[in-house]
Amino acid sequence: MKYTIIIALALLLGACNKSFLEQRPIGTLDEAVLATPSGVNGLLIGAYSLLDGNGSVQSGNSSIGMNVFASMPSDDSFVGTIPNALLASIEGFTYDPTTTIFDMKWRIQYAAVQRCNDVLRILPKVSGLDEAESTQIEAEARFLRGVYHLNTALLWKNIPFIDETISYGAENYNVSNTEPVWPRIEADFQFAADNLTDTKAEVGRANKWAAKCFLVKAYMFQHKFDEAAPLLDEIIAQGVTSNGLKYDLAPHYFDNFSTATKHGPEAVFTVQMSVRDGANGQNGNTLEASGGPYGSPATTGYGWTQPKFDLVNAYQTDPETGLPLLTNYNDHPVKTDQGISSAEPFTPHEGTLDSRLDWNVGRRGIPFLDWGVHPGQAWIRSQNVGGPFTVIKHIAWKYRKDTDIEQRFTNSPLNLIRFADVLLWAAEVEVERGNLAKAESYVNRVRERAANPDGWVKKYINDNNPDEGFSTIPAANYKVGLYTGQFVENGQDFAREAVRMERRLELALEHHRLFDLQRYDNGTGYMARTLNNALEFHRKIAGFDYSYVADGFFTQGKNEIYPIPLAQIDLSTTEGKPTLIQNPGYK
Repeated sequence: MKYTIIIALALLLGACNKSFLEQRPIGTLDEAVLATPSGVNGLLIGAYSLLDGNGSVQSGNSSIGMNVFASMPSDDSFVGTIPNALLASIEGFTYDPTTTIFDMKWRIQYAAVQRCNDVLRILPKVSGLDEAESTQIEAEARFLRGVYHLNTALLWKNIPFIDETISYGAENYNVSNTEPVWPRIEADFQFAADNLTDTKAEVGRANKWAAKCFLVKAYMFQHKFDEAAPLLDEIIAQGVTSNGLKYDLAPHYFDNFSTATKHGPEAVFTVQMSVRDGANGQNGNTLEASGGPYGSPATTGYGWTQPKFDLVNAYQTDPETGLPLLTNYNDHPVKTDQGISSAEPFTPHEGTLDSRLDWNVGRRGIPFLDWGVHPGQAWIRSQNVGGPFTVIKHIAWKYRKDTDIEQRFTNSPLNLIRFADVLLWAAEVEVERGNLAKAESYVNRVRERAANPDGWVKKYINDNNPDEGFSTIPAANYKVGLYTGQFVENGQDFAREAVRMERRLELALEHHRLFDLQRYDNGTGYMARTLNNALEFHRKIAGFDYSYVADGFFTQGKNEIYPIPLAQIDLSTTEGKPTLIQNPGYK
């Protein structure tokens, strides 16, 4: 199954305000056409199509993915390329409720919610479906509605929940954001978990186990560890992918990001992409591909979302044990070619590193998939403001360029949840419940893959001709060790930090980091300390111009969530008072 954008959707609602609801869709279809099996399935595919955050014509500028909101303001990535004021305000926490990108994203999210509601509104009027088919459509629509509301809650926390009863005709579209939203998100996922089948004929559709995993995610962000624990045990023991594979880690780390292996045992829920389908690449991974190395043969992307020094330094390991350096990894940074031209000689870092670094980050002197040895500055638009690193995830292999790349788009997958994510949630839960040995076993299961030399980046047989293939020689000094009782020996605080580091190393640049910090914080100031330390660290790097966030500062009690867009607050006014209430700390 591929997700294509349905351009003639009826009953589309917007971000829950009269102005948006009054807009008549272009090419509106008659309800009689939609109230058919093919019509309602078309609406459902339209609901799936916004999972990548791209393609909502109502948004004005719809190319806004979670890379902007979850990676750039975290300690994972810079804006990259040549920063503009809008993105710089996100990275430096200097935005306010009038910052236009928030209104754009709000509209995208609620346009997606309303596509789900379109399905649920039309479904009772459809003839020609049996009860089982109707239930599957309802469950998929409610699953997607849960996903869209959950992602919206991560951004703003205090949001309105919009169901299929909300409409302009009913004059109930000004929905408050003061009512608890999590119980209703849970209810959608629970319905989906109770009713979806274990497998699907089309691999891109949600199954029962994906719904259970998203229910766990909802629990995690409410710190409901006791509720999450038995569900995680069940998922880990019995869960299967939509194409029937028992949940497991993929044999090699990069299998999760390659189009050739994207439907493997680790794919809990993966957004499907398509290129060379007559849409000029527009159904491809538009937002992620644009983060590829600027000027390289691998992509014509803009080079935005470049990895931060802090992230790269975190991949250093103890030379004796191969374990992460949990607290002092920035004391002796990874050697880089910052300020060194591609024509000058450079020897990459020779210290011990976690093998996942070079599957996540392109760096000078290391093979960049099969495209060639990364040359440094020649593949970076502006190293002095973007740094010396590029992103590898979501870049297609050269040997598959004729099927996987179209213009600057790829059909590389976007993993919303993969099984490693589930294992590390389980580790987090067991740390908080005091089961430290069990938590360590989950972390080691993830680390065992990273420790296996079969899955490491290797040097080319011939650097001048990558087409000759790879040698058996590791591309860098990789050393990844397992924990051997340290969780119990060193206690809960140590175990907690070890799990948090493992999530960062495993899930880097997959747009979880800011929300993980948000979850870890829970009023402790952990998020503020982490991100302000990262800001200060990068300001001190020689030869790196971080002046575009010179005033950047994370304010505790405010920047953990984003401001409700002022435009939406204004549109929600009823009898002179806004229905939407601004988040704390914003005016």
